[in-house]
Amino acid sequence: MTDMTASGASAPVRKHATSLLAQDARTKRRNAAETRFKIYGLIAVGIGLTFLAVLLSSIVYNGVRGFQQTFVTLEVELLAAKLDKKGERNIDDIKKVSTFGYAPLIDTAMQNAVAKIGYDSPFEKAKEYRPLLSASVPAQVRNYVIANPDMIGETVEFRVLAASRVDGYLKGRVTRDSIARDKNIDAAHLDITDALHDEGVLKKTFNWDFVTGADASESRAEQAGIGVSMIGSFFMMLVVLGLSLPIGVAASIYLEEFAPQNRFTDLIEVNISNLAAVPSIVFGILGLAMFIQFAHLPQSAPLVGGLVLTLMTLPTIIISTRASLKAVPPSIRDAALGVGASKMQTVFHHVLPLAAPGILTGTIIGLAQALGETAPLLLIGMVGFIASNYPEGLVDGFVSPNSAMPAQIFEWAKRADPAYYERAWAGIIILLLFLVTMNAIAIILRRRFERRW
Repeated sequence: MTDMTASGASAPVRKHATSLLAQDARTKRRNAAETRFKIYGLIAVGIGLTFLAVLLSSIVYNGVRGFQQTFVTLEVELLAAKLDKKGERNIDDIKKVSTFGYAPLIDTAMQNAVAKIGYDSPFEKAKEYRPLLSASVPAQVRNYVIANPDMIGETVEFRVLAASRVDGYLKGRVTRDSIARDKNIDAAHLDITDALHDEGVLKKTFNWDFVTGADASESRAEQAGIGVSMIGSFFMMLVVLGLSLPIGVAASIYLEEFAPQNRFTDLIEVNISNLAAVPSIVFGILGLAMFIQFAHLPQSAPLVGGLVLTLMTLPTIIISTRASLKAVPPSIRDAALGVGASKMQTVFHHVLPLAAPGILTGTIIGLAQALGETAPLLLIGMVGFIASNYPEGLVDGFVSPNSAMPAQIFEWAKRADPAYYERAWAGIIILLLFLVTMNAIAIILRRRFERRW
């Protein structure tokens, strides 16, 4: 057999030969499209970060002033003729003197403080200085005298709250133009404020009472604090955690590991997914009907709020727990069953520990979502209640009327005094700190208990 080649025949020539080292037009277009897509992504991320930075900056700028408050240092003479007319230091007689009996003593102390700095005041009567001080000052002095009756007859130095408008003037919230029609304070009072501030009698300092204190009436914005509402949120979260975690995890384990696949379980799964998308105010209406009107549980109590938020949080916990259980490889179940473990032993000794990080993360995220809810609490009365006192005990913390942080912020935001609007921003900062802390705990727990296979 011989090779035969046709005379004159030649190898075919490729007209558009290209090199692997050079990009053709199509490759260049694909690379350009990929580059544009990356740029679009970076722009989107930049826009998102910009809006987030603007939001956080606005919250901090408007809220940081809520943590500061203006205080006045006064030397109040506790006249025995006013506070203990019988001179017997009988605590029952001392308690009979109301705050109206202490007001003249405080007015005189304020007049003396202005005279002490050498300011030529236009006011002749001591009570004309009253707009400079908070309406809570007489109650503060009265509580001190009741706790220390031996100090009657002495001159005691008090650090008392300035009025809301005086505080707003030093923070720039109140101006001389804005008080032109204000019946509570005038330009002469602001002149005295400047003089006292220059002499150090009146100072703006950090206000721990805002963090630890209780809410106040609408006329005493300078005294309002969020501390009692924080306690209310704490007791509510205890109820939510104590109910939603065991119920949600147990339901997830049954649906994922033990329940047969039929129409009934399919219906349950669809309803759980639908409940996760139901507006929170619907759960508030359900809680109002079931827990208050039907079960007659105490209104505005953290117990009822926790029960309502438990209903709202359960779908989130069930969905996240089922996803964590499903993420465990089937080979682990097969291996446990292969060495003789029962179905329950397989789930609780092998599957559940491996799914624990995801379960904890989903639970904490659900709690964080519940912590920031306001609409359900509005329906059960926790928004309209003024939380003025700390609970007296553990049981009292669950069943006594109280408020919660988001409900308190909502209540402050709708009040007329601008000082409450300032406190609403400060309350948002505290609420965000709680949420960031809870999410950080979720990340730490996930990394701590995470196991790789």
